[in-house]
Amino acid sequence: MDPLIQIGETAPDVSLPDLVGRPHRLSHFRRRIVVVNFWSAECPHAARVDEELHKLCCDWGDQVVWISIASNANESVDLLRTVAAQRSLPLVLLDRNHQAADLFGAITTPHLFVLDVQGVLRYQGAFDDVTFRQKKPTRFYLAEAVASLLAGKDPDPAQTPPYGCTIVRL
Repeated sequence: MDPLIQIGETAPDVSLPDLVGRPHRLSHFRRRIVVVNFWSAECPHAARVDEELHKLCCDWGDQVVWISIASNANESVDLLRTVAAQRSLPLVLLDRNHQAADLFGAITTPHLFVLDVQGVLRYQGAFDDVTFRQKKPTRFYLAEAVASLLAGKDPDPAQTPPYGCTIVRL
């Protein structure tokens, strides 16, 4: 799937409900770096990244906001609520019609996108360099991207291939 947004372009200002139905717009988070994580309650890769993101968020503090977007058509709201609570996720948004996933070109869970304080896409791709053949990470792409932005620099690399479970679109 080709994304409609490219590195260096302003992210679409999607509005999605959270797990209790309250709407949230991406633009409400401007003035902070935003990590958008296309997320699954059932994907083991997403579970691993959730755990690691918690650790990073402790270091980043209020400068960075983490938003998980649930786009899988096969996951019930009850399942999403249960797993989000178990993992203590800060904010999970429902993307039932794949609007956000299609606009961003998200293909896996996790598939991460980092927006700068103006809402411009600065990084997209994998959390780290773990793959089927490489079980232990040697590069932490997301952490590097956020650190670059916090230092006033552009991430390098700005794009990596995402790795995880395919987003289920029915």
